[in-house]
Formats: sequence, C-alpha cells, structure tokens
Amino acid sequence: QVQLVESGGGLVQAGGSLRLSCAASGRAFGSFAMGWFRQAPGKEREFVAGLSRSGISTHYADSVKGRFTISRDYAKNTMYLRMNSLKPEDTAVYYCAAGDTIMILTTRVDYWGQGTQVTVSS
Repeated sequence: QVQLVESGGGLVQAGGSLRLSCAASGRAFGSFAMGWFRQAPGKEREFVAGLSRSGISTHYADSVKGRFTISRDYAKNTMYLRMNSLKPEDTAVYYCAAGDTIMILTTRVDYWGQGTQVTVSS
C-alpha cells in the first residue's frame, strides 16, 4: 500500500505560481512511478504530468507543457509540481497518483491522494 498526501493548493491570480507537494509513504519511494491529475467541476479527471520511478523520464499534458514542472525528492519521499504562468483554466482539484509506470490514463493509477484545490482568478 502507498499513502499519498497532497499540500500546497490555494488561490492565486492569473500569471502567478504555486508549488504542490505530495508526500508518499508505505513503500520504498523509488518503487513506483508518480504523477498529477486534475479535475475541474463538471469535467472528467485528466492527466497533468508524470514521472518515472527513477525520476529521469517525464511526460506532460500539452496544456501545461512549458509552464509546469514535475520532480521528486528521494530524501524527502516527496513529489512536487511547480506551476508557473497559471491560467483560470488551470482551476481544479489536483490529485497525486502512484502506479507501476508513468500514468496517463486514470485506469493505470493504483493509488490516489485526497486532492488539493487550486483556484486561479482572472
């Protein structure tokens, strides 16, 4: 079992920045891939960014490429999502995820965090 706890969400103006954190426990940190998904009101949960077990391979949704950066700190057992140049359309609940490989589909996710709200005002 892997437990995931997100933090760092909040309210920010368009053009601003936020950093989300996801603390993982329960298994060796390098034994699973990790990623971020988000879900806006009335919409399906969608892939945002993914990171391999080694932290070397990354993958981003086209909508966030060049603005968001995913990373993981093996000493702190924590994954991050740095979000720059935020837009109102980035408003959503952001979920941390873990699985065997980089997850683009929600069906490939084995573990979910509880979510953290990000609201971007115009």
